[in-house]
Amino acid sequence: MTHDLLILLIYLVVIVIAAEIFTNAVESLGAKLKFSEGVTGSIFAAVGTALPETMVPLVAIFGGNSREISEEVGVGAILGAPFMLSTLAMFLVGIAAFVFKQRRRKASVTPEHTGLKRDLEFFLFAFSIAFFIAFTPSSWRLLRIFIAIVLVLSYFYYVMETVKASKALAEKGHATEESKNLYLSAIFKDHMFFVVVQLLIALGLIIAGAKGFVNGVEHLAEVLHMPVIALSLLIVPIATELPEKVNSIIWIRHGKDTMAVGNITGAMVFQGSLLPAIGIFLTPWTINLTVMASSIITLFASAWLYILVIKKIKITPPLLIANGVLYCLFVFIVLARI
Repeated sequence: MTHDLLILLIYLVVIVIAAEIFTNAVESLGAKLKFSEGVTGSIFAAVGTALPETMVPLVAIFGGNSREISEEVGVGAILGAPFMLSTLAMFLVGIAAFVFKQRRRKASVTPEHTGLKRDLEFFLFAFSIAFFIAFTPSSWRLLRIFIAIVLVLSYFYYVMETVKASKALAEKGHATEESKNLYLSAIFKDHMFFVVVQLLIALGLIIAGAKGFVNGVEHLAEVLHMPVIALSLLIVPIATELPEKVNSIIWIRHGKDTMAVGNITGAMVFQGSLLPAIGIFLTPWTINLTVMASSIITLFASAWLYILVIKKIKITPPLLIANGVLYCLFVFIVLARI
């Protein structure tokens, strides 16, 4: 068991380092293209930090040792990521805002309103239909394929809407600023070509790390005699996604609330639309009690955030910390079933 945990840790380190390299390149790309913080946070940074969690289900489905186990790890990771982001990641943002309130000179979290509203609307739409389609018979294949196509198209429409709003937001003072120089610029010239090179290097490392992590989860599940679906819902999303939320905490600390929250909600849209579409195409996409609990809590947590936005309620740390309670509720449900 110690050996399995060590292997998981090694691959986790690879994933985290690779995601950091990718995010650094993505931020540099956003600044060079003069996009708004909304585009850089909700699309570039969100996709970059979501890549580890994205690669885990893909690698699990295509390259797992056992088809049944691979599908369980894949579905668990697909549904577990938005759940973790809407509950535990938001909890961390609330904690960070409280801890750094003196430095920030404000207690509330104030992301750009229209972007946050758009992110949550697209996520609630996409994730809801992805969840409810799982209750249809597997023989309704044509309907399921149609829903998967709708999910893919909805994400690309979301990207177009976000980019369309970018110019006006940048003119209002929400333009992206580089927090760090491109890592490769320490060796080579700071040029767009090397931004792309760094992106590709990071992507290769992420795929390698995700492949090793999936195998590690399978072995650990056997050692602990624990259902793979439970392990993949609880451990995989935290291990691959949560470390990268350090970026959001750093942005909160520096008062860049739009980047911090957009990094999370943008990842929710990405993982709540494209990944379920892949799951619907490639797996049976069936619902059990654990998956149902995860999905319902995800929708509840996201709806809670959306209510705060549309009612224009000041988003204070306690309101975000409340989302952490929902995560604890799910952990209790999973452990009670083991």
